[in-house]
Amino acid sequence: MTRLTVVRSGMPAPDPAPGETVLTYDQFRAELRTGGLMKRLFRAGESRLLVHRVSSAGRPVATALALHAVSRGSVAIEDADGRRREISLGVLGRWIAELALEPLRVRNVVAGITREVARLEAIVGEPRTITDIDLSASPLYLRTDLSFGIRAGGSVGHTAGVLNNLEHFTGPPVLITTDDIPTLDPRIEVVTVAPPDNYWNFRELPAFVLNATFEREVRRVAGERRVAFLYQRYSLSNYSGVAVSRALGVPLVLEFNGSEVWVSRHWGRPLKYDALSTRIETLNLRAADLIVVVSEPIAADLRRMGIAAERVLVNPNGVDPTMYRPDVDGEKVRRAYRLDGRFVIGFIGTFGPWHGAEVLARAYVQLRQRHPELRDAVRLLMIGDGARMAATRAILVSGGALDATAFTGLVPQDDGPEHLAAADLLVSPHVTNPDGTPFFGSPTKLFEYMAMGRPIVASDLEQIGQTLEHGRTAWLVPPGDVEALADAMARLASDAAARRALGAAARQQAVARHTWREHTRRIVDRIADLYSVRLRDRLAGDVIAPRR
Repeated sequence: MTRLTVVRSGMPAPDPAPGETVLTYDQFRAELRTGGLMKRLFRAGESRLLVHRVSSAGRPVATALALHAVSRGSVAIEDADGRRREISLGVLGRWIAELALEPLRVRNVVAGITREVARLEAIVGEPRTITDIDLSASPLYLRTDLSFGIRAGGSVGHTAGVLNNLEHFTGPPVLITTDDIPTLDPRIEVVTVAPPDNYWNFRELPAFVLNATFEREVRRVAGERRVAFLYQRYSLSNYSGVAVSRALGVPLVLEFNGSEVWVSRHWGRPLKYDALSTRIETLNLRAADLIVVVSEPIAADLRRMGIAAERVLVNPNGVDPTMYRPDVDGEKVRRAYRLDGRFVIGFIGTFGPWHGAEVLARAYVQLRQRHPELRDAVRLLMIGDGARMAATRAILVSGGALDATAFTGLVPQDDGPEHLAAADLLVSPHVTNPDGTPFFGSPTKLFEYMAMGRPIVASDLEQIGQTLEHGRTAWLVPPGDVEALADAMARLASDAAARRALGAAARQQAVARHTWREHTRRIVDRIADLYSVRLRDRLAGDVIAPRR
């Protein structure tokens, strides 16, 4: 029996089985637009949509209709773990009816969310006293983001970093999440919350309607154990942590990595419900007992909002130095991308607007033009994928440097160290915010670079410049300065002694100051400062052993 498999974006495409045709989602959409799908009408014995997780697949009506058109047999949604949901014509008909009614219900949904926000605002406005907490109980970590299938990046590193280290200072943590977290310690209990499958045709509504579902699940989990505190990584328009912390009388620790509303305005698309999302963001900040931020510019914004300084902890990102370390072998990656015998300049990231990948591409082109003696010896290794990838490639094409550049695409978090180990020099070319406000990031890649013991060239920008010392742990250049970046890379490419000294000093500082263990310790220490703590399981003289 023949089978057509369509692979949703972000999922790795499987090797076709005998008689199977595999299309990426983009290829499938292209066939829909051009009429190429007509050649497949009723040709497949069965068809399926391969997704990251069946429970968060939503209601892909258009895709299911097209799959029914090409299939003589069953149509199903399947995921990488083998879960399957058959989409019969009856199910498809019910979806279509529900979708037809949803536009009529949107106003009531938004009105209900607005009423709940107002109720919580009134509760948060009333004083409450938590006299003590028991850190032998379990912290509940709330991951409410509606991004799925994220295999790598700063958010993955931060989430796993905190969760993997909480157990050293508290009772066993529990992760309540909408998706899996790579590199998470397998001993940690994970509770997965399936988002409601309605309103996905309305860009902002799924985040609103998730609140009630997520809150119910957190209450259920909390009812089965003693809870020390809630720890929530804030995501757009989510207030479930506020609601549960007030209902249970436990502290809420809010990880706030910058305004999601600001990000939507400047790096994404403006929000239709901007005012309501702003209210929810402000509600979280006023309700949280402790707000953990990654940089001083975010803390300054909170102080301007009237948030008391003692409720804010500036806690930069960190690294697992047993995972990222100088003795990781990068030769396999070097061979895979034909980098043997070359001096490799490396970059890793999600190619966001703030990452400066285009600046690095221009600097690499300039390095090759201004230093012909390095032209054949130096290669660029770009690890990752994202929004600015196409623009970055275009710069390299126009500068005649594409053939001297290796693009890996997105690599899983576990594979990050060996890719970084393939580089002789690592670059963090971050750029300033487009509206002139201070750069508020704490790049996880920065600490990973340091722990790898590789020399670093980085932008002298806010926390990056405060963490690194020019000439001792890195070579710093003005952000966005293509010429200075090119000169710095050329200088270090020609000075092995300087590279060794910079890399060794950076590694030493990463281990001493910037581990996830110390990051998490600072959070628990601040909680202890705020409350009377009944029991603390403190570790002294932690020994760092290589992670296997």
